[in-house]
Amino acid sequence: MMPAVVAAFAFLLYLVANSLLKSLIAKVRASLRDTGLPFGMLLLPIRLLFLLIGVTGVVHYAKIPSEAKELAIHALTIGSIAGVAWLMLRGFAFTESLIQMRYKEVGKGDIEARRVATNVSLIRKILNVLVIILAVSGVLMTFDTVRQIGLSILASAGLAGVVMGFAAQRSLQTLIAGIQIAIAQPVRLDDVVVVENETGRVEEITLTYVVVRLSDQRRIIVPITWFIDRPFQNWTRSSTELIGAVTLQVGYAMPVGDLRAELERIVSAHPLWDKRVVRLEVTGAVRQYMELRALVSAANSVDLWTLRCEVREKLIGFMRQIGAEPPDDDAGDSGPDEFSVR
Repeated sequence: MMPAVVAAFAFLLYLVANSLLKSLIAKVRASLRDTGLPFGMLLLPIRLLFLLIGVTGVVHYAKIPSEAKELAIHALTIGSIAGVAWLMLRGFAFTESLIQMRYKEVGKGDIEARRVATNVSLIRKILNVLVIILAVSGVLMTFDTVRQIGLSILASAGLAGVVMGFAAQRSLQTLIAGIQIAIAQPVRLDDVVVVENETGRVEEITLTYVVVRLSDQRRIIVPITWFIDRPFQNWTRSSTELIGAVTLQVGYAMPVGDLRAELERIVSAHPLWDKRVVRLEVTGAVRQYMELRALVSAANSVDLWTLRCEVREKLIGFMRQIGAEPPDDDAGDSGPDEFSVR
């Protein structure tokens, strides 16, 4: 009679807990409507844990052979360890989503938001590794044979530690580099970086590698230690604002004042200019031609690229309109035919 009562009670406990959980999540969803938070990811592990609790109660009071009961309790113990680990992993992912969403809602700047996103993502991945290691260790320790082997290994921990240290040196170096990236943050999610002479945006940071997305949709997979051991360019380290240049090589007959006025007119009317820098400078002069550099600024690298391309195009059109004269005839083949633009 007792097992039937316990089974019924466990079943009712599961139903009640499941109903309360659904009600609680429904209330939270209503208070955070349209936030897109993945509440559903927590349901399955919580249901599994409630189910394991109920089944454990039934097995404990059920009249079954001792060997079968011991085997069932062992299996339920392993299931409980796996269920708790699963719930923790889902909880970390949910917390990451919640923190990032709440952080965006308070209106923080782009740099600060990317710093938080990088920190939270790397911390979650580190915690995931620790939880998985602890869960696997806990499952193995439920077996008597493994536990005895573990005690034997601990008895010779000195030698084992040295051997494992040499064997896992590269892995430990990579893990430490990931922790350094999380703390120092020389590179963050969505940063614009130059890696191996390629400019791209950081798409993903893991504990072992960084994915950089290039403008043509290619991806460069870079070991995370690369960002610790080597110098690299980070265009958005402290600000997304950038200054770019358009270089022109023109003959001495080019009216620099008119060209400067045209540059200011072009840039001041352009919606991508952030109103910080617009300047035309004579940066060099040789016998055949003089070199001009037009400086412009924009809010980010994408806007700057577009702005530079359009400024270059319109300056070429202006120079052709005014009939730019070629450089000195003595220039020969060493100078530009009419004007040169970079």
